[in-house]
Amino acid sequence: MAGYIAPRHLRAIKETGHNLACALDPYDGVGIMDSYFPQADFFTEFERFDRHVDKLRRKGEGLDFISICSPNYLHDSHIRFGLRSQAHVICEKPLVLNPWNIDALEILEQETQRRVYNILQLRLHKSIVALRERILNLLKEDPRRVFDVDLTYITSRGKWYFISWKGDISKSGGVATNIGVHFFDMLSWIFGAVRSSQVHVLNAQSASGILELQNARVRWFLSVDAQNLPKEAQEQNKRTYRLISVNGESVEFSEGFTDLHTESYRDILNGGGFGLKEARNSIQIVHQIRNSEPLGLVGDYHPFCKI
Repeated sequence: MAGYIAPRHLRAIKETGHNLACALDPYDGVGIMDSYFPQADFFTEFERFDRHVDKLRRKGEGLDFISICSPNYLHDSHIRFGLRSQAHVICEKPLVLNPWNIDALEILEQETQRRVYNILQLRLHKSIVALRERILNLLKEDPRRVFDVDLTYITSRGKWYFISWKGDISKSGGVATNIGVHFFDMLSWIFGAVRSSQVHVLNAQSASGILELQNARVRWFLSVDAQNLPKEAQEQNKRTYRLISVNGESVEFSEGFTDLHTESYRDILNGGGFGLKEARNSIQIVHQIRNSEPLGLVGDYHPFCKI
């Protein structure tokens, strides 16, 4: 609840007309909860939270859904807890860090007859949905067409980032996973399955490479280093730079992010949502990137690599 993304889940639960029965966070200064669910039972220790959830279940008052906004490396364990507690699970991205974690969760879904849902909110963004429809219509005319796509995303982070769990690749999955997984999901959703992947740059601050999809060749660059911001962004004191272009044409989707978690919850509660199957592609992509040997600045690398 103390993290960056948890308040969006609180708002989504509230705006869809539902109640937060209980919450767990090791950090106890989560006054933000009072704005949404002041009556929710609150725990700072997992063991006490586990006992409380189990008591509710045994009284016939078990949780319908458990929402997970914990650090990336804990998602798998917390999803398992949710399923074993006979609750459906809504989990932030990345769903898990490794593809084989999804295999095990598929088995647990079958055993518990409960579902795991991943927040993949870009699939609900109006501009992205419109882009996908346009691309699919063009592919109907020429199914073998390959688009040239550039993805650049720089979101500056301070020294705290590298001291926190986010700076530990074993816990966050590294920069490509931590800030890029939803972009890779969106691109594979639009342009199809991965054919090949090359990585040119891979370090704690930045990652870049070429991703060959069924119908696109994607040059991508991701960074948390403010020094990689383009000059115009620095002159305007901007800390974030986001650009996606398709065949040289920019795709504008800077606006419209505010309500996407609420839309994600509404979609899940209405019988939709994105599950383990939908999450797999992006998890495989970032896992491959994380375990690649970078080639260096050879071939057709992203121009921001020169910075």
